Amino acid sequence: MVTLEWLDAYLLGKPGAEKDFKEEWGWWRYQLGGKLFAATLRPSEQHAREYAGRDLLTLKCDPVWAEQLCEVHAGILPGFYMNKRNWISVDLQSALPDDLVRELCDHSYNLIFGGLTKKLQRQILGEE
Repeated sequence: MVTLEWLDAYLLGKPGAEKDFKEEWGWWRYQLGGKLFAATLRPSEQHAREYAGRDLLTLKCDPVWAEQLCEVHAGILPGFYMNKRNWISVDLQSALPDDLVRELCDHSYNLIFGGLTKKLQRQILGEE
C-alpha cells in the first residue's frame, strides 16, 4: 500500500522536483520548473461524494489513458478540481498496485518535463 511518506520521497527523488504547501487549498504540491506534476490532498466533506474525505494523489495524464484508467480502476477518478480530461486523482486508500502508482507518477513527471524548454530540461539534468 502506498504511504504518504513513500510517495513524498518518490516524488522528491525526481530530478528538479520541488515541494510546497498551498495553504488556501490544503494541497502539498510537487512542481518541476514551476509547473505542477503532482499534488496530495484530502477534500473536505463539502466536496463531491466521490472525492470527499479521501486521501488523493492528483497527477497529469494522457487523456486517452486517463479515460481507460478511470474505466478499469475504481481507485482512479477524474482529476479533483483540475481539467478532468488531462488530470486524474488516485485514491491512496484503494487497492491499486504500487507499481501502477509509480508508473502514473513517472508518466506525470515525464509529461511536464517534456513540456519544459530544452534549456530548462538540460539545467534540471545538470547538463548546463
